[in-house]
Amino acid sequence: MKKYSILLVAVLTVVSCKPKAIEVTSANVRDVLTQYGKDNPENEVLIETDFGNIKLRLYDDTPLHRANFVKLIKDGNLEDAEFYRVVYEFMIQGGEPALQLPYRLPSEFSPKYFHKRGALSMARPVENNPNMESSAEQFFIIMGTRYTEEDLKMEMKYFGLNLTPEQKQTYLTEGGSMDLDQKFTVFGEVTEGIEVIDQIAKLQMQGTEAPVKKVPMKVTLTQSK
Repeated sequence: MKKYSILLVAVLTVVSCKPKAIEVTSANVRDVLTQYGKDNPENEVLIETDFGNIKLRLYDDTPLHRANFVKLIKDGNLEDAEFYRVVYEFMIQGGEPALQLPYRLPSEFSPKYFHKRGALSMARPVENNPNMESSAEQFFIIMGTRYTEEDLKMEMKYFGLNLTPEQKQTYLTEGGSMDLDQKFTVFGEVTEGIEVIDQIAKLQMQGTEAPVKKVPMKVTLTQSK
């Protein structure tokens, strides 16, 4: 069975000093991001890399995660972002490795969103996080693998998942990583450039989760307010 311990958010020693237009804290995260989401309705994102471009659609019904991602872009917190953790046939994880914001995101699990191939999800600390709150900075995109009927049934039972027929078919034909379902918040998906995910994931350095070379990215919103 797949392991998701690689999605642990690293303990970082460098804190971002970039100015924020609106300060978010653990105390006001819901209120601030709810209002920010109303004022900033964008949900289309472009990630440019040396391996090609990836287009993303953010889900409107994961409003805190959507608003937070839009805010990261607008505040410049992804200006030095890179895909710094890659696992072939699993996922690529990105963000600014040195960025640590002073809040986490309340989970926004939805049974209709699952970790299919191309799913955009937020990383989170696995330990000491009983409410499964998301990182505010680090995200990942699923490459995944296709499931066999036997593996599908076994993992559904093991993880206590109740998938729809459509979701089962997706895991069988397109692939994904169902061991992450209802543990990490899916808040968007790839709409173009899924092959770029594969190319970046292939860069995994033997014996580590780091790519063999840096994979910088440029992240922009492609939908005007």
